[in-house]
Amino acid sequence: MHKLIELDRHLFSLINSHWNNSFFDAILPLVRNSIFSLPLYLFLLVFAIINFKSKAFWWIVFAAGTAILGDFISSDLIKNNIIRLRPCNDPSLADSMRFLVSYRPQSSSFTSSHATNHFALAAFFFYTLENYVGKWAQLFFLWAFVIIYAQVYVGVHFPLDVICGGLIGFVLGYLSARSFNKHYGLQ
Repeated sequence: MHKLIELDRHLFSLINSHWNNSFFDAILPLVRNSIFSLPLYLFLLVFAIINFKSKAFWWIVFAAGTAILGDFISSDLIKNNIIRLRPCNDPSLADSMRFLVSYRPQSSSFTSSHATNHFALAAFFFYTLENYVGKWAQLFFLWAFVIIYAQVYVGVHFPLDVICGGLIGFVLGYLSARSFNKHYGLQ
């Protein structure tokens, strides 16, 4: 376990302090803000209502339920039972890391709720909309990846926090989409 934590801290250092540039410094703090994702989610809401008529209601219920369940699992179950100091609050990293946002979260770092929620939604959107948007559905995963990369880049999570959160979210989103497709399906 010690080696894994060392690797995690090393990768954090690379992403946060070495693989940086002024463009990412300006954009990634904005990307991780939930308001930034709002236009995409509003677009998908309108898209569902226009294209799926009566089935849109259940699609929206499942999508919202997926996000709520992901947040509950990450924020309430995992973070309250596995306490890990965030990089931005770790005194041993204070001199070597860059912190790029104004708010210092005080909650546990493990797992990243951003990662869980966005990957849960990405998987749900991908597996329910793939037949309608084709290969473009892969962009949902790119969107989620950029957001979780930003979490590490700005200094609020370690890579292991976002990887584990993303995996949990993916599984939740996949299971939710599978249940939706079985019982309601958009086809």
